[in-house]
Amino acid sequence: MTAVQSAPVAGRPAGRAEVSDRSRAERRLGLLLSAPAVLVMLVVTAYPLFNALYLSLFSYRLTAPDDRRFVWFGNYATALSDPLFWQDVLTTFLVTAITVVVELVIGFALAMVMHRALFMRRTVRTAILLPYGIVTVISAFAWRYAFDLQSGFVNQWFGLGDYAWFSGRWSSLSVIILSEIWKTTPFVSLLLLAGLAQVPRDLGEAATVDGATAWQRLWRVTVPNMKAAILVAVLFRTLDAWRIFDNVFVMTSGQQHTETLSFLTYRQTISRTAIGLGDAVGVLLFLSVVLIAVVFIRGFRVDLSQVRGDR
Repeated sequence: MTAVQSAPVAGRPAGRAEVSDRSRAERRLGLLLSAPAVLVMLVVTAYPLFNALYLSLFSYRLTAPDDRRFVWFGNYATALSDPLFWQDVLTTFLVTAITVVVELVIGFALAMVMHRALFMRRTVRTAILLPYGIVTVISAFAWRYAFDLQSGFVNQWFGLGDYAWFSGRWSSLSVIILSEIWKTTPFVSLLLLAGLAQVPRDLGEAATVDGATAWQRLWRVTVPNMKAAILVAVLFRTLDAWRIFDNVFVMTSGQQHTETLSFLTYRQTISRTAIGLGDAVGVLLFLSVVLIAVVFIRGFRVDLSQVRGDR
């Protein structure tokens, strides 16, 4: 009787049905647990989203509510044909690319420190994660005053004299990028720390016995076994950095060619009261976020069964 039960089905690897049943049960449980939150989010976000899509089809200013004309996709054509829009796209891309790459490298190093800390582990993790607990607006004001020509201390500490950080495009972007990296690198390190916890210790020990160096163990053992955590960290941070607004608003208000897509949406909608055009830019921003998510999920597929230990 035991032999019959343990015999694999012809053409199917042993244990395949068990893993499939487990995956199906986990998927069903995940849907049930996330369904209430998804429903609440749909209720909260569905109306603003569809209302923005609807208003983007009109030439509509808040200062002239009676002068509203249906222009179909005219606002989208105006936005896409404006060189300022593509300049803001380039600025957003530069900020996103630099911050995500630097945060991934530094975050991985911090995750290794937190993972291998032999003493005062809680203190080390608290110190590393502290910047992420600060409100973004407060953090942006702190960095603004630190690099300010009159009240800042950065020029005094580094002997830069009267260098005006917010007087040029690249110097302003440098401060914005530095503040973003300082604020959100702990978030990346926290996600990567969870990935490091999933790496089996026996694999590293076996590689050490086989004579692998620390660098070889890192690239051939550690990194391949935490691809899912790396993907999640890069995806979350890319989507968040692509919508950067607070730092730009507080430090430069979009001046010196530091305007991003989110700030362009704000400026068109609030400052210029061009509701239709601003909503069109907002819809384009939303579609770009969806496109980035699809590219990451479809283009960088990771076998999650390896992460949770299935073989």
